[in-house]
Amino acid sequence: MAATPALPTAPPKPTWDPRKPEPPFPWLRPTIRIRLTLLYGGMFLIAGILLLSIIYLLAAQALHEGSGQSFSVSGTNLGITSSTCPQLGRATSNNEINSILESCDAVKRQHALDDLLSRSLLALLGLAVIAFAFGYAMAGRVLSPLGRITRTARAVAGSDLSRRIELDGPDDELKELADTFDDMLERLQRAFTAQQRFVGNASHELRTPLAINRTLLEVHLSDPGAPVELQQLGKTLLATNERSEQLVEGLLLLARSDNQIVERKPVDLAEVAEQAVDQVLSEADAKGVVIRGEQKPAVVQGNGVLLERIALNLVQNAVRYNVPKDGWVEVTTEVQHGQAVLVVSNTGPVVPAYEIDNLFEPFRRLRTERTGSDKGVGLGLSIARSVARAHGGHISAQPREGGGLVMRVTLPI
Repeated sequence: MAATPALPTAPPKPTWDPRKPEPPFPWLRPTIRIRLTLLYGGMFLIAGILLLSIIYLLAAQALHEGSGQSFSVSGTNLGITSSTCPQLGRATSNNEINSILESCDAVKRQHALDDLLSRSLLALLGLAVIAFAFGYAMAGRVLSPLGRITRTARAVAGSDLSRRIELDGPDDELKELADTFDDMLERLQRAFTAQQRFVGNASHELRTPLAINRTLLEVHLSDPGAPVELQQLGKTLLATNERSEQLVEGLLLLARSDNQIVERKPVDLAEVAEQAVDQVLSEADAKGVVIRGEQKPAVVQGNGVLLERIALNLVQNAVRYNVPKDGWVEVTTEVQHGQAVLVVSNTGPVVPAYEIDNLFEPFRRLRTERTGSDKGVGLGLSIARSVARAHGGHISAQPREGGGLVMRVTLPI
C-alpha cells in the first residue's frame, strides 16, 4: 500500500473573517487630515525657504554694491582709532590702514548678512508653526463631513440602521457622498426589515406543518395494532420530519445570528462549554468518545443562548466526526491577550488544509458538496461563524496532526 503523502499541518489564512493588525502607534496613522496638513505646511515651508533665499541673495548683493569703501587714508598723520575696528590703532602705514578698513567693512557686511539670516530663519520657523496649525484646523473643518459619515457608518455597523447623516451645507462632492450614503442606508433598512418579516413568517409557516406531521406520525406509531411495515415506515418518516425540523431551526437561527447583538449580558464561556458538554455526553458515551478539558472562567458580553449554540455545534461536530475507536474531544476555555477563547479539539479523519474554508459554508461537508449524511444538516459551523461575527469575534479551524480539527473561537471581553 502506497504511503500517504504528508499533509500540511496549518491551513491557509482564513478568508471568512479578515482582521487587520492593530498599529503600534494609532496616532501616527496617515489620515487625510494629517496628509493635508503636511501638504499645506510643506508647501508654505518650501515657499518660505525660496523667499528667504531670494531675500538673502538680494541683500548680499545690495550690501556688496552699496557698502564698499569710498575713502582712503593718505598723508603722514596716522593717529586714527575706531571702537568697531580696533586694529587701526596698530597700523604703521597708510596702506595698512586702508587694508584694515577694507577687512573691517567686509566683516561688518558678513555680520549683517548672518544676523539677517538668523532672524529670518526664526521668523520662518514661527510662521511655519502657525501655517501647520492653520492647515490642521482648516483640514479638520473641510473634512468634518467625512467625520459625520464615519460616525454614522459605525452606528450602522452596530445594527442601528435608522441613523442618517443628513448633511447640510453647500451642494459639493461631500454632500453628494452623504446623500448617496443615506439612500443606501434607506434601501438596506427596507431590505433588513423585509428579511425580519420573512424570518418571522417562515418561522410560523414552516414549523406548523412539521409539528402537525410529527404529531400525526406519533399518534399512528402509538397504535399497538399497526402492522410492522407501517410502524417501520412511520419511524422513517418521523426521522425525516425531525431532520426537516432541524434544518428549519438551523436556517432561521442562521438568518437571525448574522446581525450584531444589541442586548448583551455577561456570559461565562466556561459555563456555556459545560452546558454543551452535558448535552452531548450521552451521545459521546454511545460512540465511545471521551470528552475532557479544563474550562477556566472567561466572561464576555453577549447572548447566552447563541453562545451556547456555538459551543454545542462545535462539540457535537467533534463527537460525530470522530474515529470509531479510542476517540477523544478536548474542550477548553480561557482568557488570552484580553480576549475570551474557546478551543474544541478532537481526533478524527485527516482534514486537508485546502478544505477548511468549505467546512464553514452552509450544507458543505468534508469531501461532499451537499447534504447526505445522518450526522447533521450541514449548518453547524455556518451558524457558529455567524454567531461569532455577531459578537464581534471570529472562529478559525486548523487540522490536527494525525487527524481531526482544532476549532478556535475568539471573542472580545
